[in-house]
Amino acid sequence: MNPITNIKNQNRMNERELNLGYSGDLKKSWHQTYKDSAWIYIGGLSYALTEGDVITVFSQWGEVMNINMIRDRDTGKSKGFAFLCYKDQRSTILAVDNFNGITLHKRMIRVDHVEEYKVPKYREDADEETKRLWEEGCAPKPIMREAEPMEVQEKRIKKAHEVLLNVGDIDEDLLKHIKKEKKEKKKEKKREKKREKKLRKLEKKAARDPDGNWKEKAKLIDKVVKEEDLYGENKHFDFGKKKEVEEVKHNPRPDFEKADWRDVEIWKVIREREKAEKAAKGESTEAWGPEDHYVSKRYQGR
Repeated sequence: MNPITNIKNQNRMNERELNLGYSGDLKKSWHQTYKDSAWIYIGGLSYALTEGDVITVFSQWGEVMNINMIRDRDTGKSKGFAFLCYKDQRSTILAVDNFNGITLHKRMIRVDHVEEYKVPKYREDADEETKRLWEEGCAPKPIMREAEPMEVQEKRIKKAHEVLLNVGDIDEDLLKHIKKEKKEKKKEKKREKKREKKLRKLEKKAARDPDGNWKEKAKLIDKVVKEEDLYGENKHFDFGKKKEVEEVKHNPRPDFEKADWRDVEIWKVIREREKAEKAAKGESTEAWGPEDHYVSKRYQGR
């Protein structure tokens, strides 16, 4: 039968399945006949195409495992058709449905299933590349890697956590600072554990003898209660400790609810003066935006 007629008949079968609603149901589809074969037939290929070209085109529907392009024994030229094997049989359905009847390298190709693929007879006169393809196929070989013992892997993981990986030029001071921080954290953890142990001992003693030695009770209070919780923010209980106070570098806007009436009046007078100056210059005095603080012009050096 004419190859073009085969292509048309195959496409009609697909259209009929779509109309009947069988698409996607492999049990009712005509593809079910070829469920045990992962080989497809490709006919009508251009003579200029090589095995690599065909694999490149057909690999978009799945991983190609093997290819057998039929060539002339004497000249080695392609005869225009080939057999291709996929790793997954479902890839053959995609290739047949999508590539049958397309134009590849200015030629219409025919793609169909192969129910029983016959392995080519081994010939001694075949070249080395052809023999390798027949024996091994064209699929990439899996990379075998021997796993290291668990002890070696654990050491490497531990080292990666402790040591910074080489990611370029790192400042030595920064590394020292990081190591110093780690040491301080470890020391702080040890101190915290010691404190917890002391607290437990003191609590046990207090539970045994509620009316015991007042010195033990004082230790328990000093450990549990902080100075802030005991005295609050009262200045008289600072015990001579110096606290850093931020100096106010601007004249803060007075709180009209809490400020003294004199401060409010002075602030109003200064604002009226500035409004008058703006009006004299022809500037608008209506849009007064909200300000966090206020600094008069005489303090700004204007």
